[in-house]
Amino acid sequence: MRVEIWSDIACPWCYIGKARFEKGLAAFAHGDEVEVVHRSFELDPHRAKGETAPVIEMLAKKYGRTLDEARAMEEHVAATARAEGLGYRIEGRDHGNTFDVHRLLHLARVRGRQDALLDLAYRANFAEERSVFDPEVLVGLAVEAGLDADEARSVLADEGAYADEVRADEREAAELGANAVPFFVLDRRYGVSGGQPAEVFTRALEQAWEGRDGTPVDTGGAVGACEADDACEVPPRR
Repeated sequence: MRVEIWSDIACPWCYIGKARFEKGLAAFAHGDEVEVVHRSFELDPHRAKGETAPVIEMLAKKYGRTLDEARAMEEHVAATARAEGLGYRIEGRDHGNTFDVHRLLHLARVRGRQDALLDLAYRANFAEERSVFDPEVLVGLAVEAGLDADEARSVLADEGAYADEVRADEREAAELGANAVPFFVLDRRYGVSGGQPAEVFTRALEQAWEGRDGTPVDTGGAVGACEADDACEVPPRR
């Protein structure tokens, strides 16, 4: 059985959702028969490459909040992440265009190192003092994940490398009706939106396993905005 996860490295609920999904998968009796594939999605695709902004300021502007209100939003997410055993910094994080991260993740998938690179990128973005918007930081993360430095650097230097694959993932998510991430599709029959509790993922995996009859995917309705628990809003596509 295949599980596809649409997510963005800039989405804190995707970071949390991955950890919760893995706990749910560990409790699933057929977990060793599940293939997990990570798909690309950008929360801020219209931001210029190389243009970054502090996360607190970005949230305040996006949701029309004060800086204190935006910081409180982040504190809530941080507490949720820490309860899952994840590191989370509130101050000193930047937000930017994640297209290059997704392109590198596609290279990592080809080389069998996608999950390792995704974990490292999430940790760098949310828990460490490393900016995933710096190409050399990305190369360093790729090397830590087991990729070749020269190949990673070459992909990042060629803006067309794996660009079609990223856009194909994003088109497919739109066709499936995803309006929030993370978005999980189980065996192309069931959909789960948001970083749900681990037990929800376990039940969904059990349902998908037991009902393998080829019925169409049911997205179940996506969660709305990032300030609502468990999901980050997907912007309209241009």
